[in-house]
Parts: sequence; C-alpha cells; structure tokens
Amino acid sequence: MKAKIISSEDRIRALPCWHGRLSIEPLKGGISNESWKVTDSRGRHVVRFGHDYPFHHVERAREVMVARAAHAAGFSPTVEHAQAGVMVSAFLDAKTYTPNDVRNNADRILLMLKDFHQIMPTHVSGSGYMFWVFHVIRDYARTLKAGNSRMLRWVPGFVDLAGELEDEQIALPIIFGHHDLLPANFMDDGEKLWLVDFEYAGFGTALFDLAGFSSNAGFGSEETEALLHAYFGHTPNEKMARAMSAMQCASLLREAMWSMVSELHLNAPGVNYENYTAENLAKLDTALAQHRTTFPS
Repeated sequence: MKAKIISSEDRIRALPCWHGRLSIEPLKGGISNESWKVTDSRGRHVVRFGHDYPFHHVERAREVMVARAAHAAGFSPTVEHAQAGVMVSAFLDAKTYTPNDVRNNADRILLMLKDFHQIMPTHVSGSGYMFWVFHVIRDYARTLKAGNSRMLRWVPGFVDLAGELEDEQIALPIIFGHHDLLPANFMDDGEKLWLVDFEYAGFGTALFDLAGFSSNAGFGSEETEALLHAYFGHTPNEKMARAMSAMQCASLLREAMWSMVSELHLNAPGVNYENYTAENLAKLDTALAQHRTTFPS
C-alpha cells in the first residue's frame, strides 16, 4: 500500500501556531529550501521547510538557535514556531537585495556586519560550531567523489586550489559570522536592514563574510580596498589585501562546489543547479585571474 503524499499546503495547515482562516502562497527565490507566505488573523508569516543537510553541514536545530539569537540581538525577524523540518518566522515587508543594492548600500551592510560579528557571541548557545571554508571545500570534494559527480575529474584541481588560497590567509580574531552573504539574504524595509538565513552561521574570521558579500555582489578592487579600510580602520597592507583576494576566490569556489553537491542531493523547485555551478565557476575564473595578476606567486 502506497504512503499518502501530504502536500505542503496541508503540512502548513496542520501547524499549531495559526489563528483564524489561512491564506497560503509560495515564495520564490530560494535555492535550497521551500518557503511559503502565510496570512492568518495575527498577520503575515514565512514558513520554510528544510531538513538537516549533512552533505552541506546544515543542522536545523542549530539554525533555529541562531535565528532566535539574531532576533534577540536585533538583526532578524522573530521565530514564531519551529519543529522538525519547518520554521515559521514573522514576514518582513521589505525589499530583497540584488547585487546592485549591495554595492549601493555597502556602508550600511558593513556597519551591520561589524555589530553582528561582535554582538552575536553573547546571544548564541550550545556547542560552538566553526566554519572554515577550506575544510568545507575539502569535505565537498569527498562528497563529490562518493557521489560520482559529473565534475569528478576537476575535483583534485579544486582541492589543490583551495590549498593554495588557504596558504595565503593570515591570522585574525575569531568572530561569529553569517557565512552565506548572498545578496538575497539582506532585506531592507526602508528604515532597517535585516539579515536572514543562518544555515552556515558560526565562529570563524571576519574575512570570509567580507569576501562573501563583496564577491557575490561583484565588487571591484577599489571597492574591496575601501571595504577592508572601513572594517579594520586602516588601509590594508599587502598581506591583508592578498588574503582578502584569495578569500574572495575561495568564496566563489565554495559556492560553485555547494552547487555541485546540490546537484547530487537537492531538487528545489525551479532551480537549475548545473547552471548555477557554471555561473559560479565563471565568476571564479574571473576572480582567480585577477588575483594571480595582482598577487603573483
């Protein structure tokens, strides 16, 4: 006897957090999770479905903890309900950023990130998860080999590149970072800038967040230098500039390999992971060529 398939709408209606009649509509834009906008008598909410993704090092219990901590610290909307495989948050009547929006609001984003990095350690709880992009890349390589990825013949080169970029890093203080600063994870309600999606949040160095939000938004070299100056309070020396450039390449490599792993394990509606892989590899080629020209071995 076949198991009954329960629709997403039915799963939403079964949640115990609603009041009154529901209006349910899908939200577009996510590349790994399924999200819905739900309206009840109390207002509007976002329902996001997502299970643990061990292949991406994603643990939903940790994500919920960070989301609640981020709300307590003033960075994110409130988490209204959470249970296995689902999280309900307050709906933000806000603009989702594009790369152009990120570039045009870089100063505001930087101020928020500096606060996030320093304030969040006093709000998070439980074991201290650490994010180190070079470990992530090496572990993605293992997953791609085990899954016989279509990209298998390029994987050794990706691992070698990660080692090269890691060797160019410098020692920095440990902060609590977001680690997934795609433009769409910034939201602006006209008065306040918000940060959402904390699947990869944890302890690390500030450089990956700075590299992530700048590389994902297509910053040029002058914009990147200004970003480092504003964050650290001084003009970056050659070692810092080299480390940042290498980390921007590592950010793009991680995003490309994230997509390769997703090709094996995920099936988000409307998402073509092969195209997303190609898009990020093209960005990586451009960034790597610039890095090697500016900072030759």
